[in-house]
Amino acid sequence: MEDSTMSHQGNMQAVVVENVDGPFVVKDIPRPVAGPGQVLVEIHASGVNPLDLKIHAGKAAHARQPLPAVLGIDLAGVVIAIGAGVTEWSIGDEVFGMTGGVGGVQGSLAQYAAVDASLLARKPPQLSMREAASLPLAFITAWEGLVDRAHVSRDMRVLVHGGAGGIGYMAIQIARAFGAQVFSTVSASDAEHVLERGTVPIDRHLLSVNDYLQMHTSGDGFDVVFDTVGGEVLDGSFKSVARFGHVVSALGWGTHSLAPLSFSAGTYSGVFTLLPLLTGVGKAHHGEILREAAKLVENGHLLARVDPDHFDLSSVEQAHARVASSQGAGKVVVELRR
Repeated sequence: MEDSTMSHQGNMQAVVVENVDGPFVVKDIPRPVAGPGQVLVEIHASGVNPLDLKIHAGKAAHARQPLPAVLGIDLAGVVIAIGAGVTEWSIGDEVFGMTGGVGGVQGSLAQYAAVDASLLARKPPQLSMREAASLPLAFITAWEGLVDRAHVSRDMRVLVHGGAGGIGYMAIQIARAFGAQVFSTVSASDAEHVLERGTVPIDRHLLSVNDYLQMHTSGDGFDVVFDTVGGEVLDGSFKSVARFGHVVSALGWGTHSLAPLSFSAGTYSGVFTLLPLLTGVGKAHHGEILREAAKLVENGHLLARVDPDHFDLSSVEQAHARVASSQGAGKVVVELRR
């Protein structure tokens, strides 16, 4: 049942993009109401993902987000109203989730959002709202790849490409939490960040695939290779997997030769994290995955890395520019409340 204080609609502030590559305009729009199976969340923080930039630039047809739209896929906030049929949440609960910004659904660059209750998880008390908003898409993608597809387990040798990036940083921590021996390709400037999480850095500029295969596996290859880059990196992944190993990619959208993988009797999986939001199938699993994220945080196995710069609704353009520059020291987050 919806909180009686929120039953009227009213307005809210949101950032709206009306045209491809158009300006980010702060305007008043109608405040949503929690429908059946939904909760209304007062948004405190919105994580900025590279996909948001692609949608803004009109280069993400797969996200099916027509403009004008409110962007923003990830959020953290507080439940302030409950829709019919929702029993797992109460008013005042602090939550985080990957809840919209694609498929024609309102995103998180707004003061409020009505979201599917099953997509949410309880925010761990150890995390700030900024930190919680930095996790959902990246963590869900990494978990689906390593756990759901590759079945990562203790003592596996796991190679993560781009371990200092958003998805990669989640992946190295998940693999470590499962007891795997983890390696990651990074630039020299990012080596310290993966070392701190118990991961062996591989300088992607200095070492070839054959170099690091010999150095770290005596040429045998890795049991699991997680590609977060695509293109030539995915081609290299097929060459670096061990016999009967598994390659997973979050960006396997090109045309690639499967011969090296086939000669290793390996397997390949693609990860398309948006599928539940676009089809409605599997939404509850996203909530389940984020509950696993909360457990890892509480057990000290998962650290959120957030860019220190602060942005709000009036500086979303600068937040996107920060992501586009690839100079962010962690996930860029827009704050709606402090």
